[in-house]
Amino acid sequence: MKSFNSIKIGVIFSLLFFLSQNILASNFILSEDGLIDPRAQEKINVMGLESKEKLGVNIYVYVKNTYGLGDKVKGKDKIIYLKNHESQILSVLKKPYVLMTMSITEQHVNLLVSDSLKKIIDKNDILDGYVVPLLASKDKNTLYAKVSAATLNGYAAIADTIADSKNIKLESSIGSQGKIASTIWRVMMYTLVVIGLLVYTFVVLREKKRKK
Repeated sequence: MKSFNSIKIGVIFSLLFFLSQNILASNFILSEDGLIDPRAQEKINVMGLESKEKLGVNIYVYVKNTYGLGDKVKGKDKIIYLKNHESQILSVLKKPYVLMTMSITEQHVNLLVSDSLKKIIDKNDILDGYVVPLLASKDKNTLYAKVSAATLNGYAAIADTIADSKNIKLESSIGSQGKIASTIWRVMMYTLVVIGLLVYTFVVLREKKRKK
C-alpha cells in the first residue's frame, strides 16, 4: 500500500501544474504523449474552440501511453488509482465539461461529464460506438493511427451530440463519417464471427460424417 500511496502522491502536484498550463493556453488536448497526429490535434482544437463558443461546453482529451502503474498496482488498487488520477484532472477543469481519458498500457478508456450534461451524453454510446472499435481493430494500422482516429472520432461525436441537443450546427463537425467508420468495423467483425462459426460447424459436421 505504501508504494501505491507514493505513486499517487508523487504525480499530483506535477499533474495539476501541467494541466493548469494547458488549460490557460486554451488547449483542449491536456495530454497526448505523441500518440495523436498533429492534423487530428488541430481539428480537435478547432472543434473544441467552436464548442466552447457556440455550446458553452469545454471538451477535453487526456491521452497517455501509461499512467505509470506497472505490474505492482492491480485489482482494486488500480481502479482506485485511476479514479483518483481522473479526479485530479477534473478538479482543474472549467464547467460544464466533458473529459475523454485514455491510457494505452492500462487499457483504460473513460468519459466523464459535468452533472448538467449527464442526460445529454451517453458514455457507453460514445465509447462503444466511436472510440473502442477503432482502438480494438485488428488491422495493419499502427497504434499511432488508431489512437489518432479513435480520439478524433470520439471528440467529434461528443461535440455533435451536444450540438444536436441545442439544435446548433457546428461548422467544424465531421458529420456522419465517424459513425460510418465504426459501423463498417462492427459489420466486418460480425461477418468474421459468423464466417468463423459456419466454418467451425462445417468442420464438426464433416468430422462426424467421416467417423460414421
